[in-house]
Amino acid sequence: MKILRSCVIAFSMYSKIPVPQFDWKEEDMKYVFCFFPCIGAVIGLLISGWGWICRNFHIGSLAYVLMGTAIPILVTGGFHVDGYMDTMDALHSYQDRERKLEILKDSHIGAFSVIMLLLYYLIYLAAFSEVIVGKDLAVVSLGFVLSRIMSGLGAICLRPAKKDGLLRAFSKRAAQKNVVFVLFLEMLVCAAAMLLLSPAAGVAALIGAGGTFLFYRIRSYHEFGGVTGDTAGYFLLLCEAAIVIGAAIGSHLF
Repeated sequence: MKILRSCVIAFSMYSKIPVPQFDWKEEDMKYVFCFFPCIGAVIGLLISGWGWICRNFHIGSLAYVLMGTAIPILVTGGFHVDGYMDTMDALHSYQDRERKLEILKDSHIGAFSVIMLLLYYLIYLAAFSEVIVGKDLAVVSLGFVLSRIMSGLGAICLRPAKKDGLLRAFSKRAAQKNVVFVLFLEMLVCAAAMLLLSPAAGVAALIGAGGTFLFYRIRSYHEFGGVTGDTAGYFLLLCEAAIVIGAAIGSHLF
């Protein structure tokens, strides 16, 4: 029952998918991060399904790209986009660390967050438009699972920037050793599936994901002293873009 409750909490917290509601207890939150990748699996299935519909019913490339980009936002409600925008505002404030952490908590939107979000989606749209082959699209679909696995590992294994906050609350209550083991196992299975589906796109996508995680750790530690819930959203979007770009490059060059 505790594991089932952790699954429901994961979907309730990180998606707009309707799930039963109940009062959260600390013991129910131990395995939430184990089920975080399941939301990515839902996104991946929807995107793969949309790609199949577009290929078989001759739907235009513009509709394919725009709807394929919209699916993750529709499923998550833009939860991680908010973290990306807050982080961009903080990074482009060029203030000291304490001020940047304050900006992360500010609900107001700054000009730089809007500019960087537009830039992000222009690059994402361009890369996604080049991922047409079914197996390459399957690699991208699995990337939504991988990004959430890595985000969960980051939440538990990386140094927190603050002693409070939503991410800190979830990571503190997690059964850390068990969760890390499960996430590593999920990551190995996901990476193997990506390589089997399309070796070239899979390798390039995995390099992009790994490089993004390293960049995320270095920059978060340097700019904020650690990671927060907002920077986790920032990482998730960067990782997804890196996977799409990697898959696009791999499918064309190899």
